[in-house]
Amino acid sequence: MSPAALGRRPYTAVLVVPTGIGAAVGGYAGDALPVARAIASVVDTLITHPNVMNGAQLYWPLPNACYVEGYGLDQFAAGRWGLRPVHRNRIGLVLDAAIEVDLRWRHLQAADAARATLGLDLTDYVVTDAPLGVELRTAASGATWGTIQRPDSLLRAAERAIAAGADAIAVVARFPDDIDTDALQDYRQGQGVDPLAGAEAVISHLIVRTLRVPCAHAPALSPLPLDASISPKSAAEELGYTFLPCVLAGLSRAPQFVVGPALGSALDSPWSQAGGTLWADQVDAIVVPASACGGSALLSLGPQTLAIAVEANTTTLAVGPESLGVPAVRVASYLEAIGLLAAHRAGIHPQALTAQMPHLKELRQELRPGPPAAESLPLGR
Repeated sequence: MSPAALGRRPYTAVLVVPTGIGAAVGGYAGDALPVARAIASVVDTLITHPNVMNGAQLYWPLPNACYVEGYGLDQFAAGRWGLRPVHRNRIGLVLDAAIEVDLRWRHLQAADAARATLGLDLTDYVVTDAPLGVELRTAASGATWGTIQRPDSLLRAAERAIAAGADAIAVVARFPDDIDTDALQDYRQGQGVDPLAGAEAVISHLIVRTLRVPCAHAPALSPLPLDASISPKSAAEELGYTFLPCVLAGLSRAPQFVVGPALGSALDSPWSQAGGTLWADQVDAIVVPASACGGSALLSLGPQTLAIAVEANTTTLAVGPESLGVPAVRVASYLEAIGLLAAHRAGIHPQALTAQMPHLKELRQELRPGPPAAESLPLGR
């Protein structure tokens, strides 16, 4: 039975794990996907982003999840953009001109496999008119970021795909193979920061900010030598020649952006009413790592939203909710966060689930100056 039929509005939660900051959960190859699956099972709508959902050749379709690129998620949280559900997106595939012929064929075969095996709808692919020139950087905190030398070429290719009928854009850019050996080895062992993540975010942000269509990125890399000691958290990236399948699966049902601002009605949900658009005022909760609370989405959603800060998901940052004045509830783990979401959705105060329930206290009225003496009041006639 739908939430509207039960006389309540749908419960919507946002799950954010920022990319490129070495998150203990969500900093590797799709290792936050189990968290997303669990949260999706206790809410009506889950809004999250590719860093959470992408697992290279592994993915898991969640019918009540919105797959929203990070820049678009920030715009949604700020109330500037809405999220409109779709039955299907036609995906435009953009390939970096720097990708070698053999590696290009690997990605094209992955795209054809997604069409034949998953039934996804793709336009003909576009190759950029110049190599994109991806460069990787590492900040003093250890977080990764990056740049591309030819953003103009990327945008022209995306515009050509949109002109050919694409509703969403999948980008495959050639990333450098000469990544710092120690950093790469740490990541493969499930210990370091993803050296590619920051640059991937730059690529997708550029397209979403400029063209306002769903976008996600998959890096093209030469296959790495076999290593029997790879961490399970990084193992999804060892399965083949391409990370493209999860991107295509996610984009196939990614909601479209609606330029706002606007406010949704109490029972308007993209999963309950045909054509309904989801807006920020319909978000009930947001879940973030406790040390990464400086993100735009959390700060924009404000005090009307339950903020849950997960302490076990450590990162290279040290930005707690208290330092920003965010009234977040700290929890030890995602297991505890899921329990808190379930209680919040059911309208149950979390203290009722504990062994101790404090007594109510009298709310004493503050003493204020009384009204002027009666004789000083004007007499009405």
